[in-house]
Amino acid sequence: MLPYINLPFQYIASLTGASVDELKLISSFLISYPLAGLLKRIPDAKPYQKDIFIIAVSLFYLVGLFDLWNGIRTIFISSTGAYLIAKYVEGPYMPWLAFVFVMGHMSVSHVYRQFANAPDKVDITGAQMVLVMKLTGFCWNVEDGRQPHNELAEFQKGRALRTLPSVLDFAAYVAFFPSLFAGPSFDFVDYRRWIETTMFDLPPGSDPKTAPPTRKQRRIPRSGTPAAKKAVTGIVWIFLFLKFSTWYNADLVLGDQFMKYGLLRRIWILEMLGFSTRMKYYGVWYLTEGACILSGMGYKGVDPKTGRARWNRLQNVNPWGIESAQNTRAYLENWNMNTNNWLRNYVYLRVTPKGKKPGFRASLATFTTSAFWHGFYPGYYLSFVLAAFLQTIAKNFRRHVRPFFLTPDGQRPTSYKIYYDILSYLLTQTAFCFTTAPFVLLGLRPSLLVWSRVYFYAVFGAAASVALFASPAKKWLVKKLAARSRVLAQQRSLPKDVDEHPLMGLPSDLGEELDDAVREFKDETKGGRVRSAGVGVPNEQGTRARAVVKDKFIR
Repeated sequence: MLPYINLPFQYIASLTGASVDELKLISSFLISYPLAGLLKRIPDAKPYQKDIFIIAVSLFYLVGLFDLWNGIRTIFISSTGAYLIAKYVEGPYMPWLAFVFVMGHMSVSHVYRQFANAPDKVDITGAQMVLVMKLTGFCWNVEDGRQPHNELAEFQKGRALRTLPSVLDFAAYVAFFPSLFAGPSFDFVDYRRWIETTMFDLPPGSDPKTAPPTRKQRRIPRSGTPAAKKAVTGIVWIFLFLKFSTWYNADLVLGDQFMKYGLLRRIWILEMLGFSTRMKYYGVWYLTEGACILSGMGYKGVDPKTGRARWNRLQNVNPWGIESAQNTRAYLENWNMNTNNWLRNYVYLRVTPKGKKPGFRASLATFTTSAFWHGFYPGYYLSFVLAAFLQTIAKNFRRHVRPFFLTPDGQRPTSYKIYYDILSYLLTQTAFCFTTAPFVLLGLRPSLLVWSRVYFYAVFGAAASVALFASPAKKWLVKKLAARSRVLAQQRSLPKDVDEHPLMGLPSDLGEELDDAVREFKDETKGGRVRSAGVGVPNEQGTRARAVVKDKFIR
């Protein structure tokens, strides 16, 4: 760490009440803006200079600002291990080997941080969480590049890596300083397109006049204005967090004063505790996204309607979508968007065999990955389990109650729909402020204590809702809806959409997932009996089966 670098942060900490490390972290986000401006000005024809600049800035952050020498070691071990696995291991299990390696390495850091119990200290864990998303995606992209092009899905085709990148390019991708500590994460193909400037090519047949404006022969479009907007918004969120966190914090809900308020006041305090905590993440993610935009990495083509450049490639959060959410899915899909994408593209869909729909095993693998990725604090798991039930409950209400507030054809709201929307909003927000409280408190005892102080209202509400839809009331609702409209009855009978993937790893419908588990178990059992019956029978099917086994495991 540079000498005396802590002095200004110690002074500001004494004025604001924030910790020194938190202030240094925010400062690193702000410093990234002028550094991203310099990065953009390095000649496009010299990408290696951009790589070196990125690595140098990240090294300054890690050891010059935070003295995280062990952080450099951690990043080196994970990234080197993943690169070597991708280079030397062949076969379908390569990405899974890399996945186990980097997740296991991150789990060690999570355990160390949990035992250290210093939440105000910045360590390498946050950067490592971002790194895990990058490295696992990278290994899957390499594996996709080894497959025949016609066997890949569209998403895979666009991200497949036919050749391994150079060590310098890979190191710069890993150490991309605007998103080093808090994300957003992105795939290597995005980095390659950015550093080669092919990201800024117009679609074939486009009029060159529609290209967004640039400066001094640079291919990266002007991005100062959208980056500045993100920066200002992020700073506002951070200042609001610093103010609101002095009023609504863990000490308040755990203290004796909390129980002197009425129940509604206590629930309101829980809501504000969650909101003030989210402000911190809003601010951090807006600041890091803005720095990425300034570097050019946030570019997402030209909007065909407005003709202006879009800069939302790396958007990670939509505060309005969260704070106005009327159901759990809307709440979760606007939170930590890049993690949702990672879980979907590199866990949920990868567990699913080709030609089959994702089932219970895909959901279980995604849920487990999401939980382990966050860490091992008991509060995380309390929140995850309860949120899984809330997902199922919200889906049942949307299927079986919401249609009563629509016209029989399901196309237009009735005059009573506004009341359903208001009630859905209130229930969603109050349920989630209860559910996410353990995410703030982390420990088991404080989480259960705070839940008990509001009489476990969301737990009892969830239990009552589950019981409702497990009772004859569900059949009665279905019958009533069928009587209103055959169209709606047909819509409810449609199979689950494949794209309805778990958000943050949470299953969208626990009942359906359990049914999938039973079906998969029966299929496996039946398949086992068939295979056993065919042992030793020299028929054509047996010959093909042996050939498949030999091809998969003895090559």
